[in-house]
Amino acid sequence: MHLHKEGTKIMLSTLLGLTALNFLVYYAFGLSIGLWIALGISFIIQLAVTQFFRVPHRKVVLDENHIISPADGKVVVIEEVFEDEYFQEKRIQVSIFMSPLNVHVNWAPISGIVKYAKYHAGKFLVAWHPKSSTENERTTVVYENSKLSVLVRQIAGAVARRIIYYPREGDQYKQAQQMGFIKFGSRVDLLLPLDVDIQVEIDQKVTGLKTIIAKIPE
Repeated sequence: MHLHKEGTKIMLSTLLGLTALNFLVYYAFGLSIGLWIALGISFIIQLAVTQFFRVPHRKVVLDENHIISPADGKVVVIEEVFEDEYFQEKRIQVSIFMSPLNVHVNWAPISGIVKYAKYHAGKFLVAWHPKSSTENERTTVVYENSKLSVLVRQIAGAVARRIIYYPREGDQYKQAQQMGFIKFGSRVDLLLPLDVDIQVEIDQKVTGLKTIIAKIPE
């Protein structure tokens, strides 16, 4: 496991702020129980912030007939919807809720060319709110290959207010390649063709790069 580059500034600024705070406690109270309490709380805060940016090492088995999970979390939505931003057609939506305890890296679920990539400013409703997919701050990325096209939507929530995404239109992405990061968790939607074979269930915990969300019909 290593730490993601997107967390460097936050982790460093947190460390400097906590260090300054502990120096103030030391100058005010000396080597007292108050200082040890402050040091303990600071350690817990720094550890909590650092764990948000962990990137696990995972062995990935690539398969062009599989749509893999782009995120860690829990499946909160599996339903047929009308996708009106890019496809203008009915799709199967699979939504994954990322809690603050999950890994926050996002990965490409399939290999393909990036046909569409757009950032949308928006609200910060809680991530499980039905309107968060269309009203919250979010990004939309569409990957397309010879077999299918998949739309991935990163969605900010009440806590996560900073979405990082790397794909640009025309980029060639490989399955399992990092596509972005949602700071402090939130939600990722997949908009899939109606004929795919869904492999997950509501409330199922999924692991990015490992869990097969759907299989592509041969």
